[in-house]
Amino acid sequence: MFDYSVLPHLNALLNTASVLLLAAGFASIRRRNKRLHRIFMLAAVTVSGVFLISYLTYHAQEETLRMQRQGWIRHVYFAILISHSVLAASLLPLVALSLTHAFRGRFGQHRRTARWTFPIWIYVSITGVLVYLILYRI
Repeated sequence: MFDYSVLPHLNALLNTASVLLLAAGFASIRRRNKRLHRIFMLAAVTVSGVFLISYLTYHAQEETLRMQRQGWIRHVYFAILISHSVLAASLLPLVALSLTHAFRGRFGQHRRTARWTFPIWIYVSITGVLVYLILYRI
């Protein structure tokens, strides 16, 4: 039987990898290296896709871990969790739209969409790691 309790740890690693790949993709396009940008962004999409599968698998199999602590950390946790959840829900269509524009060579539209997609994606990935750290490590 598979031990699903390892999935939150894997998810935190996947979110961390996503942040690093997104940052590398952003740096690449800033240096006008389109080929490297494409590689990093497709890797970020792949890692995020694996994350989504792992996340959904974990929550289908395991009971959700509840925040037990009281005080200021609880308020911080819920502020992060709420913003993370709302923005995460918007992310899949934004990424799909950004990719569609890029694959169809509509780079002006891709740039306009990516200006929204990129910061939301970075925020969701970073706050995903923060949620993990608060629940499992702090």
